[in-house]
Amino acid sequence: KPVNPNLHVGICGEHGGDPSSVEFCHKIGLDYVSCSPFRVPIARLAAAQAAIAESGK
Repeated sequence: KPVNPNLHVGICGEHGGDPSSVEFCHKIGLDYVSCSPFRVPIARLAAAQAAIAESGK
């Protein structure tokens, strides 16, 4: 990303719907996660929790 700030980096698959993986992805600065439809609510909640936790620091 330092070379091309317009580059979007993320992961897909089962890790995209795992709350601990979503938190890790947020911490390292990934732009998105992709997961199966039934895991989307879990991934969204994990992403929101990671963002709230970071904003409290």
